[in-house]
Amino acid sequence: MIVGIGVDVVEVSRFRKQLERTPGLVDRLFTPAERVLNTRSLAARFAAKEAIAKALGAPVGMNWQDCTICVDDGGDPYPEFTGTVAAAAEAKGVKFWHLSMSHDGDLATAMVVAER
Repeated sequence: MIVGIGVDVVEVSRFRKQLERTPGLVDRLFTPAERVLNTRSLAARFAAKEAIAKALGAPVGMNWQDCTICVDDGGDPYPEFTGTVAAAAEAKGVKFWHLSMSHDGDLATAMVVAER
């Protein structure tokens, strides 16, 4: 059963400018494993985190550090959760996540389906 669906689109150039204006933003939005990635990949991961939040109903107090977007050996993305995000997913009964990310030109996008 589908619990929630989320989608988000990020303009990479605008995202890059925001990161440049606010240096601490990278540390606030991304886990150490994600921080080494290029701006396009970070934009796609930010879109994924936003889509996850939307699929969970945008819970108040969600900490971006509690969500890491990983990639398996086949190149498929998947989320890992701790803390606030894990608690929100558990409260909704989410057991499975389907995540797709893409970037083309100046746009990064992500879509998630949260399933029981």
